[in-house]
Amino acid sequence: MLSGPASAETLREALVKAYRTNPTMTGDRARQRAEDENVPLARAEGLPSASLQGDYTEVLIKPSNSFNSPTRSAQGTAQLQVPIYRGGGVKNAIRAADRRVEAGRAFLRGTESSVFSGVVGAYMDVMRDEAVAQLNQANVGVLEVNLQATQDRFEVGDLTRTDIAQSEARLSDARSRLEVAQANLIRSKERYIQFVGTAPGTLEPPPPLPNLPTTPETAVDVALTNNPDLLAAAKQRDAARYDVRVARASRLPRVTAVSGGSYENYLGTLGSDVPGVPIQQNTTSASVGVQATIPIYQGGAPPAQVRQAQARESQAIEQQIEVERDVIAQTRASFASWRAALDVITSAQSAVSANTLSLEGVRAENSVGTRTILDILNAEQELLNSQVLLVTARRDAYVAGFTLLAAMGQAESQDLGLDGGPLYDPTVNYKEARRNIGDWDSAPTPAPVATRTVDTPAQNSSVTALPKN
Repeated sequence: MLSGPASAETLREALVKAYRTNPTMTGDRARQRAEDENVPLARAEGLPSASLQGDYTEVLIKPSNSFNSPTRSAQGTAQLQVPIYRGGGVKNAIRAADRRVEAGRAFLRGTESSVFSGVVGAYMDVMRDEAVAQLNQANVGVLEVNLQATQDRFEVGDLTRTDIAQSEARLSDARSRLEVAQANLIRSKERYIQFVGTAPGTLEPPPPLPNLPTTPETAVDVALTNNPDLLAAAKQRDAARYDVRVARASRLPRVTAVSGGSYENYLGTLGSDVPGVPIQQNTTSASVGVQATIPIYQGGAPPAQVRQAQARESQAIEQQIEVERDVIAQTRASFASWRAALDVITSAQSAVSANTLSLEGVRAENSVGTRTILDILNAEQELLNSQVLLVTARRDAYVAGFTLLAAMGQAESQDLGLDGGPLYDPTVNYKEARRNIGDWDSAPTPAPVATRTVDTPAQNSSVTALPKN
């Protein structure tokens, strides 16, 4: 999708850098990995559990009336518990955790769209502000030449001090505008570093955006199907419904199969009641059975948990509608902004052409005495304004178009065809967590993935690319 020239820095390259090293992106992937672990945590409640316990006892003061009691002993106990029935609580807890994993993946898609939108905005801001800074720099140069020419004509009596004052005032204003433009350029470069992680070089014009809709209705239809935030809200609603079933399970019986065994050794310190007759110094026992727990009264806690879960399900339902409203509003607004910016581009192009001809005519008429210096200054300012408007409209149209694609759920890594290595697959960690039932596994020690920008030098207002007319 976002293919561009191989020279300089392209939008694709900026997006790849952000995809690999943006801390918002890498941090949300870690959040999703943590969400994955809720599934085995819920499943663990329905799996067998085994434990061993060992004890060693040394009797320091032996009762005076106890002649054959041991003075030391060692004991070992083993227990195995196998859940048989939990009222459906475990099953529904696993289903709720699975739905939240799916919601988390949708949130991860939304994070990609958000970060990519920020990258596109920062990229286009740098291009716009570079063009605006260079236009203002050129305007200052033109006004300096105008002032020198005005002073020369004043020397020969062709103009007045008023003409000089007007030229000086307009030059001072242009220099102020240049300072503002350069400050805006520095700010845009720093924002680019914030999203991408590196300073912008010479930026190539971005490629056209594909698959933009023709009507707002079409855009909304696609958004209601693909928008990641809306999909996440639907999964959260499903998870809340399973939470209600988990709460209801707390009122049902629980059945567990239990088995255990113990071994105790008195270490030769157990005395015998018959002198000279030894007594066995160790004992062994084993048991197996079924344990049933039937709740009768729990102080009103179960119905309170059910009502609480139902209220949270109601909240999730309302939040889904809220997200749907937001998606519809954002999609329609982005579509309107995009189409308006396209219209502004057309008007600004006409204005630039007209103002260019107007400036040439005013200069020609001034040479024969029918136009004043102020007329030239005004014509130059109008041309500059229309050029800045055109540059800004191009930036606004591209950013609005990309924002529209993001609202439609079509501005993520798989949509953009990013290269630079395999894409992050959130299902890999989920599958690993799902099949892992051991007690001794752990992930590698956490280490930074995102790049820091503390060593990036402060940006200046130097322009690395020519403005695109």
